[in-house]
Amino acid sequence: MSKASENKAKCECKPIEEPLKVESIVSVDDRGQMVLPKEVRARAGIKPGDKLALVTREKNGKVCCIYLFKSEELASRVKGLVGPLAKELE
Repeated sequence: MSKASENKAKCECKPIEEPLKVESIVSVDDRGQMVLPKEVRARAGIKPGDKLALVTREKNGKVCCIYLFKSEELASRVKGLVGPLAKELE
């Protein structure tokens, strides 16, 4: 993948600053599993075997928001945040 397409494919949304959109309502079964709708998986490029990172945000000690990120996207964001900090500490 070229650098230009790589940058274009990155998600730059900021959970708090960008408008949120309700995609669908999903049910959680008795084993704690849920199904992501096919249309959402297709638009997000989620394929069987992909790893998703579940990230939570807490308010007053309770989880108020749950986000799913493709694990490579989360790794890229962490690297982007930690990389400059690590250089600064050197």
